[in-house]
Amino acid sequence: MPEGESAAVITMRKSSKLPIVWLVRTSEKRYPNGRIVAGDHKSGHENTAPSCELVGLPSTEGVDTVTKMLGGDQGEGREMAELISAPALVRRKTSMKLLERERADLERYLPGLDGLLAETSSAELERPGSPGVKMFRDAGGPALVIPIEYKGLGADPVAAVRIQRAIGSRSPSLAVATTMHHFSVSSLVLLAAGGGNEWLLLEAIASQRMLVASGFAEGRPDGRILAPTMTATVTDEGLRVSGVKRPCSLARSMDLLTASVIVPGTDGQGDQLGVALIPSTDLGVSVTPFWASFALGGAESDQVTVDNVLVPNDLVVPTGPADGAHLDEIQTAGFVWFELLMMGSYLGAATALVERAIAVDRVADSEKLTLVTGVEAAMAAVENIAHQIPDGQRDERLLADALLVRYAVQDAIAAVVPRAVELLGGVNFMTSDDVGYLAAAVNGLSFHPPARAKMAGPLMEYLTGSSLRIA
Repeated sequence: MPEGESAAVITMRKSSKLPIVWLVRTSEKRYPNGRIVAGDHKSGHENTAPSCELVGLPSTEGVDTVTKMLGGDQGEGREMAELISAPALVRRKTSMKLLERERADLERYLPGLDGLLAETSSAELERPGSPGVKMFRDAGGPALVIPIEYKGLGADPVAAVRIQRAIGSRSPSLAVATTMHHFSVSSLVLLAAGGGNEWLLLEAIASQRMLVASGFAEGRPDGRILAPTMTATVTDEGLRVSGVKRPCSLARSMDLLTASVIVPGTDGQGDQLGVALIPSTDLGVSVTPFWASFALGGAESDQVTVDNVLVPNDLVVPTGPADGAHLDEIQTAGFVWFELLMMGSYLGAATALVERAIAVDRVADSEKLTLVTGVEAAMAAVENIAHQIPDGQRDERLLADALLVRYAVQDAIAAVVPRAVELLGGVNFMTSDDVGYLAAAVNGLSFHPPARAKMAGPLMEYLTGSSLRIA
């Protein structure tokens, strides 16, 4: 045995049959004290062995091989081999083509982040207080979609959505949270391109690695994403802003909050919507717990309260009409980016389950291909939207297409994920939280506004000749 490695023998007994013995080879220097729950089918006793994430231990790093040593029931032996080895190999396998392109883009723009996420357990990344947001910030993630001319990394829409998919496959919470940052930043990029002073803010976000939380899209059944989330009073010094946003992703790590408000129209002919940029360090900004679900707990989606905060006029950006339904070009483009990156994020989580399923030898190739076809076809549709963004992001036609693709992606996830869970089998489900967690987390896409049920009427009106409105 090579120096620096140790082996543990795990005996799995089945009533009235010979024991099945496995040799697990791992790096003793890194993880000398791990455990694998091995198994009498009736008593469920435990045996000491090196680490394996399948039973919720900190990491699979270092797990190299699982070798069958003695006989026993061949069918049961094959299943048990996969029970131990498949999750480890999924985390370590470098030759698997699925997500290879996405993880290459992630490594290109944010070097080291994928490795850090892969080495950290899902339980750690998905809990409140997750280290994922700090990893993203330290890797330079806040600058991802900011153009190079504003000191950003200059990722184009295709690279950005691939990166969100890669992150989503490691940590759905981090992907969802950072989508809200990119959504906010993408609107500032468009405003800066129009000759505004937003470029100064973009340079600060990029160079200081600032995170921007979004105060749009109330989490209530009757809320509309364009309806203001805050009240604002006009003063000589600026706006006095108050209100509550819940849930608000990145609530505990944000440096800035973007909040929708009603502001006087620039043409003097009534009011219009605007965005107020509020520093999180203002004494009038507070964060309190809100998110109670175990799913996406690492996204920091808590309540943000803004109490009579003064926002200078140069941090208030007019955006569009105050009717709360029709969009201007900036809002349209912001929506396209939002839908694009959310789709990538949740497809990443769904693909993480597909990765696990296709690593299981007993699953038929035809079943594996069905799973891969489902997620890859959905991603191809998403990338089609991404390719059109540079020229078409201000056009309501692209937004309508993005919404149609988003609802199709929801359907693809709804078809693929339950089948992947079924093919992974009950043993994988029972001995690891990962399978059940991912199966729950992917449902989040259907909860983001605008909901399919509310947009059915507006989309059909649009398809029969009306302007697109957001419900």
